[in-house]
Formats: sequence, C-alpha cells, structure tokens
Amino acid sequence: MSLSLTLACLWAVVANVLAMTPSKDQHWRNAYILIALGLPIVGFVAVQHGPWVALLVLAGACSVLRWPVIYLGRWLRRVVLRRDGAAE
Repeated sequence: MSLSLTLACLWAVVANVLAMTPSKDQHWRNAYILIALGLPIVGFVAVQHGPWVALLVLAGACSVLRWPVIYLGRWLRRVVLRRDGAAE
C-alpha cells in the first residue's frame, strides 16, 4: 500500500476515534482540523493514484464529515439563489 492511502486510512481511523469522544461544541473544532488535514491527503492520493481513487477517498471523507458538507451545500445554495434573485 502506498503512503498516500496509508495516510488516508489513518485519517479515517482518527476521524472515527474523534467522533466517539465527547465534545462540548458538537465536534466542530475536530471537523475543522480534519478538513485541514484531509484536503492535502486527498491531493496526495490524486497525485499518486489518479483522480478516480482520489474521488473515492473524498467520498469516504464526506461520509465521515457529512454535517459540514450539508452546511456547505446549504450555504452555496443560498449564495446561488441570492445571485439569481438579484439578476431579475
């Protein structure tokens, strides 16, 4: 197994361990740290194994960090709808 996939698996294990620990801020601080560490790992996987494997790793990361992804989607939808509404 390559270094990039090993790091991705280690990231997944750490993310699951952090999800099992109690947190006062509903794990948002952990999510920010995991996102900051996970994006370079996905890029590293893309360099070593190509975009399809990187997309699989990204999909796995999105399933672990689903609430930040949901909030990002809601925010993007508001931004797009606001821009479309201003154009009329």
